[in-house]
Amino acid sequence: MAAKGKTNIFGVPFQVTTLEGAYQIIDDFIKGNKKVFVVTANTEIVMIAQEDKEFMDIINQADLVVADGVGIIWASKYFGKKIPERAAGFDLMNMILKNSPEKGYKIYLLGGEPGVANEASSKIKEMYPRINIVGCYHGYFSACDEETIIQDINSKTPHFLFVGLGAPKQEKWIYKNLDKLDVNVCIGVGGSLDVFAGKTKRAPYIFQKLGLEWLYRLIKEPSRIGRMMLLPRFVLKVLFARHK
Repeated sequence: MAAKGKTNIFGVPFQVTTLEGAYQIIDDFIKGNKKVFVVTANTEIVMIAQEDKEFMDIINQADLVVADGVGIIWASKYFGKKIPERAAGFDLMNMILKNSPEKGYKIYLLGGEPGVANEASSKIKEMYPRINIVGCYHGYFSACDEETIIQDINSKTPHFLFVGLGAPKQEKWIYKNLDKLDVNVCIGVGGSLDVFAGKTKRAPYIFQKLGLEWLYRLIKEPSRIGRMMLLPRFVLKVLFARHK
């Protein structure tokens, strides 16, 4: 399924599409030689954007916003067109990586603690031996390092730049530097580099299938409780809007 319009959920314009459809849209962007910015948004991101106008404006200027989470899928049925399935950032990234060797796409990884991007690169190369990862850089850089990082990225001319700085930092960084980057597609991927590197584990399949990855992460990382409280707030906001 390709694009079938958009659904606006509390100011965030989600593409109505599947995971495969999202990949096709991105692939078409590259074929058209367009420079694009992709956001994978979950309930946390939607709720953060309610309080952060700069972040909301940035999301609305993205070329593609996909639903990363069952909370968004559930809410979409009350906001116009129902989104058929989620396109989790990790799954979308993995689909891109899987197809990149055949397409000849070049990849750059930015984010994580020092060493994480390099370890993720090594593990990804084990999964997809013919993949062309042209560069890596950790996410613990200062503002004075940005020019060096951008120069390194541009010297490699990657098709895809995966940025794992966490939301909203990664989206703000991409938006600020997009015009300077010689890249086709920039995507914020949160903690996906940590998962590929083996630093953290993704939720077991049953948790993914039931839409309970958030619960698994909370069990593993109790310190996330503050951000996790955004989920019940989102649910209440949807229910209230539904009955207005």
